[in-house]
This record gives sequence, structure tokens and C-alpha cells, in this order.
Amino acid sequence: MDVLVREAVADDANTIADFNSRMAKETEGRPLDPGLINPGVEAVLADPEKGRYWLAEADGVVAGQIMVTYEWSDWRNGMLWWIQSVYIHEDYRRKGVFSSLYRHVESLARLDKGVCGLRLYVEQANKRAQATYSKLGMVMPGYLVMEVDFLKNPE
Repeated sequence: MDVLVREAVADDANTIADFNSRMAKETEGRPLDPGLINPGVEAVLADPEKGRYWLAEADGVVAGQIMVTYEWSDWRNGMLWWIQSVYIHEDYRRKGVFSSLYRHVESLARLDKGVCGLRLYVEQANKRAQATYSKLGMVMPGYLVMEVDFLKNPE
């Protein structure tokens, strides 16, 4: 199966929002509010400083997606690219679609001298995804993620 990776455009917003909703439901059992996710996707597509999406096409259809956002690292004097919103349509899993997306993003990051590395979040219980990321050369850096979600806790 041939996989073509391309940068997403504004016309891809509905597909990306749908894939994000599927991913949230699948991985966290969490329904996403279309009133938030749809404009959120559109905001990224309209402003590359917020992030960038790439889509993988196989058999003429969108088979998967990946997004990158940015974090400045003063320790490294460089930009970390955070991989987010990864979703591979169930019909295309375990067929190299994610690897194609990841390798594409990794090659772009390596070409940019201002980028010092890649990171991503992975659910602790998602051992299959962790194994996939490990095979691609990613390691656990020893950090835990903590947050305050202002949408869940507005006080």
C-alpha cells in the first residue's frame, strides 16, 4: 500500500475534527464538543504558528493524521515539536500509516536547525502505541505531565 503524506489545508477541517473526535472517544472515552473542536482545528489550519497538520492518504482516502505544536526550550536553545492529534482510521492500522506520518514529521524537524527534538503524550495504558513509538526510536524521558484544565475547572 502506498501512503502519501501531505500538509493539511482548510478543506480538511471536517475530516480532522472527525478524526480528533474519534481519537478522544477511543482513547479517553471522552466526547469532544463540536463547538470547540471544529473552530480549534480551523484555528490551527489558519495560523501555522499554532501548529500544523499532516494527513496520510492511502487508496485515495485520508487514512490518518498527525499534528505538531511548538514549545521553546531554553535549556536546549531550540524548539521542541510536540506530536499531537494522532489518529489512524481503523481500516488502516498496523499498515505503516503512522510510521509514514512520523517519519515525514521527523525528517522536516531534522531539516530545521532550530528544532531540537520531538515529543508526544501517550496514555499510560496504551501499551500498543508505546511499543510503536519505541520502535521508531522514541524513549520515555522520565517526566510526568500535570495540568489544570480551565474548561473542566473554571474556578
